[in-house]
Amino acid sequence: MSAESTPEPGTPGEAGTTSGAADRSGPDGRGGQEGWRGPRHRKQRAGRRKGLLIAAWSAAGVLVLGGTGAGYLYFELNGNIKSVDIDQALGTARPTKVDNGSENILVLGSDTRSGTNKKLGGGADDGSARSDTAMVVHVYEGHKRASVVSIPRDTLVDRPACTDTKGVTHDAASDVMFNSAYSTGGAACAVKTVEAISGIRMDHYLEVDFAGFEKLIDELGGVEITTTKAIDDPDSHLKLDAGTHTLTGDQALGLVRTRHGVGDGSDLGRIQLQQAFVKALVDQVKHVGLLTGGTRLYDLADTATKAVTTDSDLGSLNSLMSFASGLQGIGAADMTMVTMPVQYDPSNLNRVLVSEAKAEQVWTALRNDRPVPKAATEGNASGEAAGVVASS
Repeated sequence: MSAESTPEPGTPGEAGTTSGAADRSGPDGRGGQEGWRGPRHRKQRAGRRKGLLIAAWSAAGVLVLGGTGAGYLYFELNGNIKSVDIDQALGTARPTKVDNGSENILVLGSDTRSGTNKKLGGGADDGSARSDTAMVVHVYEGHKRASVVSIPRDTLVDRPACTDTKGVTHDAASDVMFNSAYSTGGAACAVKTVEAISGIRMDHYLEVDFAGFEKLIDELGGVEITTTKAIDDPDSHLKLDAGTHTLTGDQALGLVRTRHGVGDGSDLGRIQLQQAFVKALVDQVKHVGLLTGGTRLYDLADTATKAVTTDSDLGSLNSLMSFASGLQGIGAADMTMVTMPVQYDPSNLNRVLVSEAKAEQVWTALRNDRPVPKAATEGNASGEAAGVVASS
């Protein structure tokens, strides 16, 4: 989820292109704690929890909150949800669906470059779209654990031919940035590209935008994180001293966007911050006083359902609530966060290349509903931002 200002050419790890490398740049160059209230109140709280949809995105990491409601409140929330028919657009030429009780969800953070998002992301108000955060969330059989694999936006990939949800066909392209899939053909082409890279069928698709993310964090009352080093990035407007902070929506958005203020200034460093933030967010949701119901729960649900776009199978409040009910037992301690193994492109340090053998270890493990092997996560390009946000 990125909207940094136009980077200077030639800076290692930046999103810009270097001289002589334009043919490889792709088209996208650019709590309260509740007291004991007796069995009846515990039962009420449990009922409300089932009405609370929590899905992490990256910004993963992103949550979706659905609230119970009757009559017009239900229909208003249901009407907020936008969905896309991924299955129809992709047809049958897809990886085989593995029937082992696991689920795979592609979570994207997007910037539509228009409307409210323009002031958050900068750039022209041209309605164009970018997806700068991509996470494959694998929920293991039994829905007690999850592995989250971040795909760097600057990874050079062979993008397959795809048909978008409007029926327009887009040609295949070689050696282009991963996030060009979304800017070229939207959600369907992003899913198609992830399935081509991983060999894993995506069961669901979930997208959240900048403005909704910022507002949602504010309505949650902020998210607490601890930084081990100071962060000062004028491009993402984030300035934090080392220490513990309760981030506002604006600060949280700055954290998941920042790249110049941490590590080597690359997208890989930003991914590490995003992963740490996702874990903090999941923990926050489990402890903040969300289950008191009333106006606050409705406001959270209203904001969240306006912020997300889903696949058509999740495109109703009932479906989202049912989906969340199967995930609510997964806490931060039950999530393994990794980055798809990559190495810097020696001919253009603004780009990364898939480390094929190690990446295949990751995808094979998930296809077989197994933990990601530690060996696959060692010795890869990392962005050098580990530990800037302390683990909870």
